[in-house]
Amino acid sequence: MTDNHDRGLQYDLATLIGRRRALSLLGGAGLTLVACAPSTTTTSQTTTTTTTSAADAAGSPLDAIPEETAGPYPGDGSNGPNALTQSGIVRSDIRSSFGSSTRTAEGVRLTIDLTVQKEDGSALAGAAVYLWHCDINGDYSMYSDRVKDENFLRGVQEADASGKLRFVSVFPGAYSGRWPHIHFEVYPSLAEATKAGNKITTSQLALPETTCKEVYGTTGYTRSVQNMSRTSLKQDMVFRDGVDHQMASMSGDVSSGYTASLTFAVEG
Repeated sequence: MTDNHDRGLQYDLATLIGRRRALSLLGGAGLTLVACAPSTTTTSQTTTTTTTSAADAAGSPLDAIPEETAGPYPGDGSNGPNALTQSGIVRSDIRSSFGSSTRTAEGVRLTIDLTVQKEDGSALAGAAVYLWHCDINGDYSMYSDRVKDENFLRGVQEADASGKLRFVSVFPGAYSGRWPHIHFEVYPSLAEATKAGNKITTSQLALPETTCKEVYGTTGYTRSVQNMSRTSLKQDMVFRDGVDHQMASMSGDVSSGYTASLTFAVEG
């Protein structure tokens, strides 16, 4: 495999400099790394719940979610291939590829529930979210050699009148240098999203350490245990300045699957 996620991190780093000037990007050299060891069992786990602040409740005022890099594998036409203009991208279940391939991504089931609102707490009805993330091996469809001909783990959904939308996916793996995460872009409408038009914001969702430990103890995620042991939220180039508005609330277990929930606001 010729892919190198370290090259992707350099791309991310350059993108982040503008928003995070005040942050010393070299200051994390002495940080202690937090290991994410495998769970002692690969069967049913105890339900995990991570709560967020009270301000994250739908309908409550909330600071806008931080703008983050889309990374080198967005699939939105800004860096090579464009999934947004392909027929089939608007779907809730993003586990399988669409078009010329029907391959399904492996991994623990993950439902992603998002609520999009304005900073005053009102719902951003009709907004569209394009969401994507790596697979169980840390590879990105449309880019990484092993899955370059796939477009799974990418999809677009339109927010309902309450600003809510849902994706069904698999828990992403951890690759070298990054905390486990999910990318997303918010567009003002479904029409804007499917023509790769003007975005409102680009950000990332962080996954809780406790849940990662449970999932990465199951079959297929062995590589993620090692990769995650070499990073931490405090060291991560995207999340090191805080995840107050980006950390998912989790429920579920490895047998029935997990649900990651996030209520967030966008500027405007």
